Amino acid sequence: MASLLKASRPISWINTAYPFAAGYLMATREVDATLVIGTLFFLVPYNLLMYGINDVFDYESDLANPRKGGVEGDVIRDRAQAAQVHRAILIACAVTVVPFMAWLLWVGDLWAGVTLVLVVFGVVAYSAPGLRFKEKPFLDSLTSALHFAGPLLYALVLADVSLASPQVWPVWVAFVLWGMASHAFGAVQDVQADRAGGIGSVATVIGARATVRVAVVLYVAAAGLLLLLPWPATIAAALPLAYAASTLRFWTITDASCEDANRGWRTFLWLNQPVGFVVTMLLIAQWNGWG
Repeated sequence: MASLLKASRPISWINTAYPFAAGYLMATREVDATLVIGTLFFLVPYNLLMYGINDVFDYESDLANPRKGGVEGDVIRDRAQAAQVHRAILIACAVTVVPFMAWLLWVGDLWAGVTLVLVVFGVVAYSAPGLRFKEKPFLDSLTSALHFAGPLLYALVLADVSLASPQVWPVWVAFVLWGMASHAFGAVQDVQADRAGGIGSVATVIGARATVRVAVVLYVAAAGLLLLLPWPATIAAALPLAYAASTLRFWTITDASCEDANRGWRTFLWLNQPVGFVVTMLLIAQWNGWG
């Protein structure tokens, strides 16, 4: 059980459950069974599927990566024990994911169902053999971004909200850009380890320095999109800039010093907490019709 818990990355649960819950609640203005069940799904089963499959099929490369362990992924050194845990992870993924998905597919319309299936497919395709989107440079960052923006998109479609609305599209597009920037920057610290293991990523292709600079540009672009929102939501434009400022510290990083970016990644994990608080305050303001 402890291994399953670690595989699901509890520190990241909120990152997928919150976008769904916030998006659905703001759209429907009511607490119902769909909100509760959907939030629970994106809280634990979804993360177990996402990170569990990654742990199973990235086991060999994770063994050789000194960064892996703790909040950034549990690595079991004993291969026999690891095989048992990996089997348990895959079974737990099926047991927890299927019932939730079946219920959500039943309550939603066709487009909501298609959206949910595509979001979950992206989670599986990122790590599963034969697909391995994580090893396809640039597609890796987009797929990773949709791991987190996907729950929001699904919530909006489920609630029958137009994704083209001027109050909506800047938010989800900015969220996707933020996710792509975050994934790309996260890949910088593993440039040498990934190359040694024969694993491709956006960072192994264009290099650590170029990847950092792309990440900064994407964060700034996300901020620019949020300026299109009405007041007080415009305040949200400052949030991606906080990540851009943190990432900017590594503007001159090299492939040889790529592991220094781990300091920035840990800042990223910490930064999510105050940023989440500000987003919550802005949502409360929107809920009460301020501005």
